[in-house]
Amino acid sequence: MNETAIVILSDPKSESEEALGRVFNALAAAYDFKTEGEEVKIIFQGTATRWPEHLQKPEHPVNALYLAVEDKIEGISSGCATVFAANPSGFDLIKDNQVPGTTGLPSFIKLKKDGFNVLIF
Repeated sequence: MNETAIVILSDPKSESEEALGRVFNALAAAYDFKTEGEEVKIIFQGTATRWPEHLQKPEHPVNALYLAVEDKIEGISSGCATVFAANPSGFDLIKDNQVPGTTGLPSFIKLKKDGFNVLIF
């Protein structure tokens, strides 16, 4: 079975169609993998650590899609959540890559060693 990690980097604070389009397409890709029975995980990193708080609101246009793949969210980058003052929104903080001066970030080398293909949005 193929394994895919989807890393979201877009910033909801920009309030741009581009940022919304990137998170929408990332979650749509996760939905595609999920419905086909493929192993998929979603990671929010960088300024994207702000997304869950927005996507959890029922009035958000991507809320239904978000809820459909919420079980595939691995977590959010701990160091990025700190730097960008993001609310963890109940998700695990990922700290695999102990970057000096941070609380840790997701590790791309760990994903590679674990056999994950990585898609970045």
